[in-house]
Amino acid sequence: MAQSPTAPVLFDRALLKRRQERALKLGPVTFLLDRVLEDFDDRLQAVMRNFADAADIWTPGGLLRGPLAERFKSVAHVDLLSDSETLPLQPASVDLAVSALALQFVNDLPGVLAQIRRALRPDGLLLAAMIGGDSLTELRQAFAMAEAECEGGVSPRVAPFADLRDVGGLLQRAGFALPVTDVDSLVVRYDNAFALMDDLRRMGATNVMIERRRTLTRIPTMLRMSEIYAQRFSDPDGRIRASFDILWLSGWAPHESQPKPLKPGSATASLEEAVKRRRT
Repeated sequence: MAQSPTAPVLFDRALLKRRQERALKLGPVTFLLDRVLEDFDDRLQAVMRNFADAADIWTPGGLLRGPLAERFKSVAHVDLLSDSETLPLQPASVDLAVSALALQFVNDLPGVLAQIRRALRPDGLLLAAMIGGDSLTELRQAFAMAEAECEGGVSPRVAPFADLRDVGGLLQRAGFALPVTDVDSLVVRYDNAFALMDDLRRMGATNVMIERRRTLTRIPTMLRMSEIYAQRFSDPDGRIRASFDILWLSGWAPHESQPKPLKPGSATASLEEAVKRRRT
């Protein structure tokens, strides 16, 4: 499936692949992924459904491979290979599709969700976690203020993230039944902004936006950014805060066994009468 011609191209996914490979060589920082994988296990345990064939979509580092291989008959791993966002999955070929901290770097998220929906068999489940919401809002604000002050303009530094309501709407648009979204918010503390940026580098999560600045940031701008960050977002002990919102999304491929909403006009009790009885 080709990318929708109306979908904006925000991310350089070939660069993303190189950044993820660099992170593996540097020694990856995986505390966010570790948290997600633990939550994955809890959420799957709560699903009263047996899955045979699973697909792992773009999870960085291959950390889901072992846990999935232990639980399911077959697991297809969709790796990040190029700029393409076409999934090599046949229609109705898997019972479960999972993705950990990858969908935030997708240019055409509605198109990818639609592809996943087609790849699921009836009553198949999508369970995914992605960075979203107000993640890294402190770093975004500190960079914007420093650049405006030191360079007279602002360049894209932190990727725009989807919010919870938008993701829920995209699941419905892609044809998923019983869509559910929730957010896991956490605050991580660092000695300074440069320690945070080093972690982002080791996550393979530094700036890969198409409109990113292509020249090195001036040292005075970086130092001023760190100062602003410390002034605005530090705790009494001097350590700074970094916010991360992990958006969880799940949805089912439609099946006749699933609960369905009542048809309009099919209710057997009147809301007006119920309110009157309550008042009486």
